[in-house]
Amino acid sequence: MAPQTYILFSLAADAILIAILLFLWARQRSEWHALLWACGQLSLSLGSASWILGERSSMHYLFAALSLCGAVAGFVAGTEYFLGHLRRRHLRPLMLACGLGVMGLYGFWDGHPLRAQWMTAAGLGSAMVWSGLRLGLHRNRYRFLGMVLIVRGLYNLANSLDWIPADYQSWFIYSIAIKTISMLCLVHAVQEKIRHRYVHTIDSLSSGFLIHDRGGHIQVANEPCATLLGRVHAAALIGTHVADHRLFASRHEAAAYFRRFEAAQGAYPFIETATIALAGGHALPLEMIASPYIESGQLYCMVQLFDISERQKKDALLHRAAHHDPVTDLFNRHGLLQELERCVQQARQAGGECALFFIDLDRFKRINDTFGHETGDRLLCQFAQRLQGVLPKQAFVARFGGDEFIIVLPGAAVAMARVVGQRILDALAAPFSLPLQALSVSASIGVACHPQHGASADALIRNADIAMYEAKKAGRGHLRLFDDGMTAHAREALTIDGALRSAIVANELQLVYQPIVTADGRQLRKVEALLRWHSAQLGMVPPDRFIPVAEDSELIVELGHWVLQAACRQLAQWQGELGDLIVSINVSAKQLLDPGFTDQVRRALDAHGLPARRLELELTERVLLDDTDRVQVALSRLSALGVSLSLDDFGTGYSSLAYLARFRLDTLKIDRSFVLQIEHNERGRSLAATIVAMGASLGMEVVAEGVETAGQAAILQAMGCHYLQGYHIARPMAAQALVQSIALQALGFPEGAAPD
Repeated sequence: MAPQTYILFSLAADAILIAILLFLWARQRSEWHALLWACGQLSLSLGSASWILGERSSMHYLFAALSLCGAVAGFVAGTEYFLGHLRRRHLRPLMLACGLGVMGLYGFWDGHPLRAQWMTAAGLGSAMVWSGLRLGLHRNRYRFLGMVLIVRGLYNLANSLDWIPADYQSWFIYSIAIKTISMLCLVHAVQEKIRHRYVHTIDSLSSGFLIHDRGGHIQVANEPCATLLGRVHAAALIGTHVADHRLFASRHEAAAYFRRFEAAQGAYPFIETATIALAGGHALPLEMIASPYIESGQLYCMVQLFDISERQKKDALLHRAAHHDPVTDLFNRHGLLQELERCVQQARQAGGECALFFIDLDRFKRINDTFGHETGDRLLCQFAQRLQGVLPKQAFVARFGGDEFIIVLPGAAVAMARVVGQRILDALAAPFSLPLQALSVSASIGVACHPQHGASADALIRNADIAMYEAKKAGRGHLRLFDDGMTAHAREALTIDGALRSAIVANELQLVYQPIVTADGRQLRKVEALLRWHSAQLGMVPPDRFIPVAEDSELIVELGHWVLQAACRQLAQWQGELGDLIVSINVSAKQLLDPGFTDQVRRALDAHGLPARRLELELTERVLLDDTDRVQVALSRLSALGVSLSLDDFGTGYSSLAYLARFRLDTLKIDRSFVLQIEHNERGRSLAATIVAMGASLGMEVVAEGVETAGQAAILQAMGCHYLQGYHIARPMAAQALVQSIALQALGFPEGAAPD
């Protein structure tokens, strides 16, 4: 065979191997070492062909110099890039070295042509040996490639020393064998690096990663996946079934999962959760996010595995924070509504019953204001513990807000609700042990039962709340069961509340005045200002209907301020007509405890040029019970201002001589219930006489309310009562009517002729 034939065969083999390297580089543009090695081999092949087949000339030596430098640069640069040592900054020095090398070799060979072939073989051999040593020493997995390159380099060095037989057939066999093996090793190195990069990439994922086929067998897995599934290495997972690692309960379930995954089509990623049991019985919750992977036309399931145990813990903490009260650890409003909806739904489906208790701690705000919120929180916690101690196991408790609690008792009818409600009240009988003091607290409880009082959660809460307010009106420590009449009353209260808020602006309020006269001479000394409301919407609304609503809605403070201003304005208008008449106005507890109330009284008196002694403030006994320390401070400030203080309805509430001794009061008003009995009831007459004597002994003026007959007036006068007030004296009347009545009496007309 002719030498040209051997060379063509060699070039054909080179072309195939070069094409493989270029193909690998084209598919993975990051594999620049494949391109550099391919360029080096191409330069080497072209140089060899031109050296053997071409004629010796100056251009031939130039081309040989270019091919030698290109081959050396390609193999050296490819090896360095493969090892990760070639950087962009190295390219310019490398190109400069190649240029100088080409110029030097060309100049030397043109003058010494006999040394060109020897130097080419020696240069290529040295570059091959150097590349082989670099690969063999730095990458153990490429040690065989390094050895092959060293052998190829030594072959070139031996060829430069004429140690290789000149026989073309022998040269072809040696050359093709060594060159083919070395190039195949380079191709394998490129593919191995691509595979290693792929493996390194999936191993660097923080999540587990696997690919399994339609049959459930794992084809690819990373190290984090092996760790999650309790295996030492990822290789132990390859070929095993996903059900073997408890990702699915059985192979049948795994097959069903793949069918659902396959049917999802474009609805990816496909997300599922699983809990696997690890060694030692530890359960590990996993989230599986699956995406399609197609290879050779076959669908594979590519799954990422996430350990969601920490996420579940955080979710549990967030869920608890969203559904539980941080102070008492009971359900909060949101948690209650969810549980109540579930309870009502179960009762509805089973045709059963359940009871809801709405509990409000009486005067809890006073505890917070007096002792601080920390003490208040401690009391709430102890109250929650007491509730749980007396309730059946199936009951659940929630803090609805502030000092309001709700208890839901599944399966409880009305009779059971009464029993449990009484247990709750009894549990509050003992004082609460708090730092530095023991506090007694009562509660008002409203009860609504399903289905009698509401078929929904909202209805039960609303009706139990209405019943609780009815319990509050009855006093402390009471329980009320909801009835339909309460709804009508609550609806009326809402209507009154809405209309009352615009009554002042609409000028719908007015004052009427009831005379208070001396018991002996029936001389007018005082009048009590009474509030009346004629609503454009509701008509004439009695005080006993709108005053309680105002008390509940905080409007009482605004109304009280209007009464104070109107009474002082009228008193100023009476200057000169009625002499030193005293006007008495009623003051609520909320108004009295308002920090700015004393200043309001002072400004009202100053604005109308009135002395403080002409204003009398009437308080009920219930006012004295609310926060006695603050009440005492407020009364002291008012007394210092010079206004008179009167205790109204004495004897109907929690009467105590201690209040009369503790608070500085000027007037004591006997309630009408005692006055009604003094004519025909000896016991009633004795009680009235005792009150009169007690007031006189304390230096207080005594006023009898509700005097309706001449006999009552005579008896009270005989007892020593100072003043009389009631229909026998005069009915409440407008300011102008009062002036006319006084004028008629001054002209000698009988008392009954006075206008009403």
